[in-house]
Formats: sequence, structure tokens, C-alpha cells
Amino acid sequence: MIKRFLQVALLLAALTTGASAQSLIRDAEIEYALRKLAQPIFAAAGLNGNHIKILVINDSSLNAFVADNQHMFIHSGLILKLKTAEELQAVIAHEAAHIANGHISRRLSNMRSARTAAGLGILLSLAAGAASGNTTAGTGAAIGAMSTAQRVFLSHTRSEENSADQSGARFMARAGIDPQAMVKVLDLFRGQEAFSSTSRHIDPYALTHPMSRDRLRAVKGYAAAYGPQGKPDPNAGYWYARARGKLGAFIRNPNWGLREARKTSYKDVALMMKAVAYHQMPNVKKALKAVDALVKARPNDPYAHELRGQILLESRKFNAAAAAYAKAVSLAPREALILAGYGHALLAQGNVKKALPVLEKARARDPQDERMMRDLAMAYAKTGNNGMASLATAERYALRGRLIDAALHAKRAAGLLPRGSAGWNRAQDVLRAAQAVAKRR
Repeated sequence: MIKRFLQVALLLAALTTGASAQSLIRDAEIEYALRKLAQPIFAAAGLNGNHIKILVINDSSLNAFVADNQHMFIHSGLILKLKTAEELQAVIAHEAAHIANGHISRRLSNMRSARTAAGLGILLSLAAGAASGNTTAGTGAAIGAMSTAQRVFLSHTRSEENSADQSGARFMARAGIDPQAMVKVLDLFRGQEAFSSTSRHIDPYALTHPMSRDRLRAVKGYAAAYGPQGKPDPNAGYWYARARGKLGAFIRNPNWGLREARKTSYKDVALMMKAVAYHQMPNVKKALKAVDALVKARPNDPYAHELRGQILLESRKFNAAAAAYAKAVSLAPREALILAGYGHALLAQGNVKKALPVLEKARARDPQDERMMRDLAMAYAKTGNNGMASLATAERYALRGRLIDAALHAKRAAGLLPRGSAGWNRAQDVLRAAQAVAKRR
């Protein structure tokens, strides 16, 4: 497992002294809504959507990129800036085309042939880290700031961009989505590029996705040539409203959430946004009133119960929070982030014995959630399993790029766990990852 993290992390994090960190927003409902929007695109591209995660970076700039064949990243600023589901699907289609056309595989091959990771200015620091306070949805991850070397590595050639544009437009048409939405997105980025050239602000998209008049002209031609085939998903607008609404309600001022809630035509989305906005103020009474109305409107929606659990948990109503998360888990037993939230609530409740297997299930499905890893280490420690506690801590540090700390805890775990056991082997993976990065520096 660590080996896969190492490959992804080497692609993402730049070796920059004193660089500011970005956060990776992890929220089950937002990620589910993005998957729903991406499904027809991935199907049209011949990609297995079950193997591709779409993750949101908490950054106001307009950017999106793929780091490997399994991870697509979209900046929160881009999601909030776009106006329609089709425009967001155009972004997804373009990035999916980079995967389908083999651009990522070629760059991975080039990376493996490089003498050292240090030569690329890249190190291990991708992590799914815990975000504190009420300003993020779910949990976050530390990602190093983008350096010049990283931008070069993640950037595409103009030929790759043209190829991705054409393929993306074709995928959209196959999925019944009007490719004209891609023209609108590129017009937006074209304006950003012009702004960047006349100011000190450098937009990441302009650097990693080179623009040109010829490229924009070509996209207009693709949009004219590829008319939508079949019917588009009639629920796309709804899923976009859920993703955008929850994201904005969590990371923007509560007044934004209340104002946007009045604009949406989806009553349940408005209730969700009100619940989040009041929770952010905080106004517990109004937040619970809104989320209770949401649960009544969507009684079989696990994400409604999860939000209720989060509000209760962060309002220190631990017993009620655990019950709400339990209901969410019963409705979505395979949703890792909901499992992790339930485990966290059980720990807060003091029910360590019940929390441990829940957290282990969450880790098995998504080991990139640092808050879950921290909770898992705590649960192991409280049950007297110091070897597994050290292992969970080692893996958490490895995901954050703190390889010296990771190696220290991995050695401790290896000394406490039975030699040859699954845990012992995972500790060896951490040690090998640490050694590999140390040699590349």
C-alpha cells in the first residue's frame, strides 16, 4: 500500500523550503457527487471509474490535473467558479483524456528513468491530513506548494493538450453532454491567462495547461463537430448543486451559504447548505433544525445522516453523533469516510472496543485519511496493541512526507509485531519507502 502512496506522492509534492501548504478536502458527499458527474465521462472514455478518485484541493485558484491513472485533482476555486454541471464535466473529460490517451503513463515512465527524485524537485508529502476547526468539509491533507520543477513535471505539451481537448469533447458527446461547455471553460481560462500575464499572480492552469488561440479555435471546431449523442443525465445539475453547495458552505463565509441556499431550486440542497452555514457561525440550534429537516426530506440518504452526525459531534453531543453516524453507515456500509467519522464519534463517546473494528474497515477501504489513521493509532494504543499503534503512526507520517518520523515509528512497530505478520510487513514497506526517498534526495 505504501508503495502506491510513494508513487502518487512523488508526483505531487514539491521540495520547497518554507513553502505554504494546501489542504486536500475530504468529504464523502462531495466526492460521491463528483463521481456521479464523472461516471458518464469515464464510461465514454473506456475508463473504470471505480479506480479513479476525484479529490478537491482547498485552493482558490482555477486548476485541475491528474497525477497518475488513479487520482484526479480539482481546485475548490474552479468548482465554485464554474456555472454549470456541464462545465465541470468538461474539466473532468479533459483530465480523463490525459489518462485515456496515455499521457500520464508516459510521464510516469520518464520519472522512473530519472536518476533521482531530487533532480525533479519532488519528495514524498502527499497525505490525507486532518483539518481542524469548522472551516473544512470532512478531513484534509497536507500538500506541498507547487514549485517550478513540479509544474514542469505536471505540465503537458501543447500536442497533449490538443489531443486531450479533442478526446474530451468526443467523450462528452458520447455521454450526451454538449461539448460547447468545454469552449466556455477554455474561455474562462483564457481570461485567467491574460490576467496572469499582466499581474504578479501566476495561475497554475496557465502553467500546466498551455493555452493558445489555435487551441481555443480547435476546441470550438470540436464542439461544432461532435454533437451530443443520446440523452444527458437529467440529474447532473442536482449533483453539481450538491457538490458546489456543500463545498462553498464549508469553506466560504456562512453568509455565502445562506445566500446561495436561497438561490438553489433544490429544497434538500438548500437545507444542507443552511445546516452547514449555521454550524459554521456557530448556531447549533438552527443548524440542527435545518439538518433534521434535511434528514426528514432524505431519510435514506447516508450523507444527510453523516452531516447530522458531524454537526452533533462538533457540538460535543457524542452519543447522538454516534447514533447518527451508525445510521449513515447502515445506509452506506462501504463508504470509507463515513466509517471513519463513525469511528471518530465512537472514540469521542469512549467506546474504544467498538471503534477499533470500524476504523480498521475504514482504513482497508481508504488508507489516505490521516484523521482516521490518527484515530486508529489511538484506538490500538487504548486497547494495548502498541505495535499496531506505532504502525498506524508510521503510516500517517509516511503519508505526510515526514520520513524520519515514519521510519522511527516503523522500526518500533517492527520490534513489537510478530516477524512475518501482515503488520510487520507493512512496517517494512514504510522503512523501504523512507530509504528509497532518502537515496533519491
